[in-house]
Amino acid sequence: MSIRLVEDVSDGTYVLDRLAVTLTPALPWLGHQACWEMHGHLKEPIDLTRVTCNVVMKFGPVKILERNYSLPDLLESLGAKLPDDLRPAAGPWRQAWNLQLPESVPVAEHRILLRARTDSGQNFLALDMALDFSLRFRPSPADGAARSRVLHGSHRR
Repeated sequence: MSIRLVEDVSDGTYVLDRLAVTLTPALPWLGHQACWEMHGHLKEPIDLTRVTCNVVMKFGPVKILERNYSLPDLLESLGAKLPDDLRPAAGPWRQAWNLQLPESVPVAEHRILLRARTDSGQNFLALDMALDFSLRFRPSPADGAARSRVLHGSHRR
């Protein structure tokens, strides 16, 4: 069974084209690290330090968060940083980040919408993410004594 947690919803007007994202583990856990790998094709050079991101988090139809970040600030909030090449040229582009998922995220099924724009106002990327931190997942004792923040369970589709 293939689970699509991250969907590229951009169209031909976006600077980042043919985007593919891999999230490891496939079902990330609150309070733990997840590896975010992406590759695509940049249609033009980009200054990553000047990309802005609009993040919307929804629980069902209810918007529980909407915030704008610079790309460097968004990555920093997740324990990552920009790559050494801050201004990649047009052409193939690959990135990988180890992100620390916050423990403070409410336990629920979330839909996260990420829209990013360049400093000139062009659409950079558009992602929709479905992350399931619902009550179907039960915290389990790490060593029989302390409670772990790891969430266990099965994902149904």
